[in-house]
Amino acid sequence: MSVRRAAGRLAITPSLTPRSLEKRGTPARAWQARIITLFPEAFPGVLGLSLTGNALAEGLWGLETVDLRGFGLGKHRNVDDTPAGGGAGMVLRADVLGRAIEMAMRGVPEDRARWPLVCLSPRGRPFTQAIARDWAGGQGVTLICGRFEGVDQRVIDHFEITEMSLGDFVLTGGELAAQAMLDATVRLLPDVLGNAASVEEESFAAGLLEHPQYTRPADWAGCAIPPVLMSGNHGAVARWRQEQAEALTRARRPDLWAAYLARKDRDPSA
Repeated sequence: MSVRRAAGRLAITPSLTPRSLEKRGTPARAWQARIITLFPEAFPGVLGLSLTGNALAEGLWGLETVDLRGFGLGKHRNVDDTPAGGGAGMVLRADVLGRAIEMAMRGVPEDRARWPLVCLSPRGRPFTQAIARDWAGGQGVTLICGRFEGVDQRVIDHFEITEMSLGDFVLTGGELAAQAMLDATVRLLPDVLGNAASVEEESFAAGLLEHPQYTRPADWAGCAIPPVLMSGNHGAVARWRQEQAEALTRARRPDLWAAYLARKDRDPSA
């Protein structure tokens, strides 16, 4: 009998406050996510629903939040200060965030390929499906949810933090981006999706956007399902889906289309 990935001893995770004895924790061998945030109440959010929520409840992955405010200074637990050199807004302090990172990274592998340390930032590297696959293949990830004007650069340099962006737009904080990235990653973990083929056929899996999908009724509002999908000819269906995926990618994402063609030129069997 195969052993589930989540099986084993419970994970030891950081906490500034005592936990309820009713909380059993997450199996140590399960994939783990740790979030440094000023708003721990934002989690699990949508991650607690549907497939990711079921997987979380079943111990297939674990989620821990580190409340940045708990490391703040003075009576009001200040975590930020004005930018050096002047300017609008506030910047997260190096001393405050540094202590939070040290706690969040306790007990994790030193190999960042197995456990990345990432700061959510609009100036970061774009998050992609390939990155989600890499994260899912490791043991976990620590995400820092940026706020205000950003993070003191010395923290990024000192801890060799990877900056990651959800897209070319600015959010008020990294919490939404963190949830999106975790959703993309967790669904790739073993046993989270009921049908592993869903991952293989969806957008970006082969460098293309996904083909159109249809279901019953066969005729709706005068529009019928393409006959080839009702033909029972699996070879013809596969060819139609490939043609549709290529056409959609060429029309909507010329950047992906160019990369796809380049890869085909290097390896025609890809």
